[in-house]
Amino acid sequence: MDNFCCFSSQLSGGRSSYGSGKGRSHQGHTKYGFTLVKGKANHPMEDYHVAKFVQYHGRELGLFAIYDGHLGDKVPAYLQKNLFHNILKEEEFWTDPGRSISKAYERTDQAILSHSPDLGRGGSTAVTAILMNGRNLWVANVGDSRAVLSKRGQAIQLSVDHEPNTERNSIENKGGFVSNMPGDVARVNGQLAVSRAFGDKNLKSHLRSDPDITSADVDGDTDLLIIASDGVWKVMANQEAVDIAKKIKDPQKAAKQIIVEALNRESKDDISCIVVRFTG
Repeated sequence: MDNFCCFSSQLSGGRSSYGSGKGRSHQGHTKYGFTLVKGKANHPMEDYHVAKFVQYHGRELGLFAIYDGHLGDKVPAYLQKNLFHNILKEEEFWTDPGRSISKAYERTDQAILSHSPDLGRGGSTAVTAILMNGRNLWVANVGDSRAVLSKRGQAIQLSVDHEPNTERNSIENKGGFVSNMPGDVARVNGQLAVSRAFGDKNLKSHLRSDPDITSADVDGDTDLLIIASDGVWKVMANQEAVDIAKKIKDPQKAAKQIIVEALNRESKDDISCIVVRFTG
């Protein structure tokens, strides 16, 4: 695409925010809404998002993502601007989306590490969802932000939580260790609470950045998709989030209600939630 650079500016979702928004596909069948809320920690908001529909090569793509940063907001801001751009410019995107997503995640992480003097020593999780022509969904993630699909009201987790204890062998084989201190979560080298992430140059030799990738067909039984940072999932089960969202037709209000419930359950983290409603 000759004007890809111009098109790429459409791919980011705006800077991190504490607000809400909504939109719909050009055909009007699929609607989305999002809400982001800063947590109680004494640092700037570190969650960034993308939520939009774009026309690309004559087809419609829904692009949805949450990037949950740590040790600063520079890496999630970089991902917001560049990750979808890097996925879509892969030559095999239309014929082999999974391979293209995997290659783009890896190349994006290498770019972040090479820019580390500018981007700092922080990092970010990522969960991305690409809806192709309203029918095919491709979800990828590193870290513990999560994507959950609802089919006939039943929650189906599409992403994988990358936690240090579940990937302990990989970390130890690379010379790292997992700490399990009383009253704290498991951490890589006593520092990071996820076992895969973008960035984190100081820990990268013991971390992975390759994504887990899942595809799903969107059919008449598919109700909605919820994408949220761990500020939701630390205090809420997948089915609980689906039960909240499926009762509220407006996806923006549904995302807000999930966050309200997470706050009621005393979630202290930055909290971000996107709800994509396929029916109704």
